[in-house]
Amino acid sequence: MKKYKIIPLSEDYAEKIRQSRKDEFGYDVLEQVARGKGPCRVSLTPFVVGQDLRLLFSHSPFPLSNAFNQPGPVFIHKKRVKAYSDIYRFPPEIKANKESFPLTLIGYNNDQKMVYTRLVGDDDVDLLIPEIFGAYPKVHYLHARNAEACCYICKIERA
Repeated sequence: MKKYKIIPLSEDYAEKIRQSRKDEFGYDVLEQVARGKGPCRVSLTPFVVGQDLRLLFSHSPFPLSNAFNQPGPVFIHKKRVKAYSDIYRFPPEIKANKESFPLTLIGYNNDQKMVYTRLVGDDDVDLLIPEIFGAYPKVHYLHARNAEACCYICKIERA
């Protein structure tokens, strides 16, 4: 039984950013050679440092415009990439590299208020996600964020 699904940034949203070179706040998008592993918020795969070209822009992962919005910097590949498609398991390249991708899971209710947070640490994120959804019915969805940089990686919804 599928207990959750991973929601990356959409290919259409990323293409709009690539074409307009403006983020949703009207700021210019920055292009750079990857200095870190990212990941790309569309493909949910790490960047190749020193090789991949990436775009940096501000993004809010929330549907409501309210005081709980948390816009911040995210990266996507400069070139068009396919969205992460194995949506019923956490991206394996991120999961396997705890040093580059230390994870925090943050739970939000229907009003977009933070109601839960958990550092993943050495736990298996694929086991932890359904455990959180099972134990905390007020958690409507989760955000996976980098525990050190606090930047948004992806949304996780109940399946």
